[in-house]
Amino acid sequence: MPGSLNVLLTAAQRNVVADLLLKLADRLKLDQKNPRTISFTAKELETIRGKAEVARPHADNGMKRNSLRHVVDVVSKALKESEGIGSIPASERLYQFKITLLESQPPIWRRIQVKNGTLDKLHEHIQTAMGWTNSHLHQFEIDGERFGDPELLDDGFEDFECVDSTVTKISKIAPKDGKRFRFLYEYDFGDGWEHEILFEGCLKAEKGGRYPLCVEGERNCPPEDVGGVWGYAEFLEAIADPKHEQHDDFVEWAGEFDPEEFDAGETTKAMRRGLPDWRQMR
Repeated sequence: MPGSLNVLLTAAQRNVVADLLLKLADRLKLDQKNPRTISFTAKELETIRGKAEVARPHADNGMKRNSLRHVVDVVSKALKESEGIGSIPASERLYQFKITLLESQPPIWRRIQVKNGTLDKLHEHIQTAMGWTNSHLHQFEIDGERFGDPELLDDGFEDFECVDSTVTKISKIAPKDGKRFRFLYEYDFGDGWEHEILFEGCLKAEKGGRYPLCVEGERNCPPEDVGGVWGYAEFLEAIADPKHEQHDDFVEWAGEFDPEEFDAGETTKAMRRGLPDWRQMR
């Protein structure tokens, strides 16, 4: 059913819906006892909710009253979700994230728009948007759980347990109502580059638009292996001062480096080129 919303209803709940709207009876699978997912339009759900709210105080027994209450709750939840991510067709849905390197002062950050994919693909988008080279291990921490590539992490750590980021989709971790939420991305466990990833919501892809896209951002990515945020601060101090004892060594090591350099267009190109897969580089 085009534009339909799926709602899981128990047998008792389907029966009270049939009492409210007899014309829906043929779709409600009333002959089946187990909970079933039924498709409705948003308009039908609004009608069901309105009639259930009116009928609930007048129900002739507690069981029916309870079923009507649950119908109101389930339908309200489905309608609320349809106003967020569910209101955009999956094939046209973009996920917007703001990536901020924690403890960086002034902040180093990017805002990107990507289509649905695995967390492993999101890792690639983060790497290319920020300017990292995918030379070290990484992990996500989401709602207290670690997500990563088990094949890579098992090589580096004994008994490392994580949820597999190579099969976990962005759509699985994003709130169905499209509300903002934060999680952590760590790259290079030695230097400890921690990033706050802020999911800012979903939007509809523009007709003919190409993605992934870096919308905006500020400042250059630190060089790899510079020693984390604190090492980067020392690096900047040294290259800015020709009299610094490490100035020549750092300039020779890093080459020309402008900490303020950033170009959203060039970053988008890098995101679309992508990164090599570690497993293909072995």
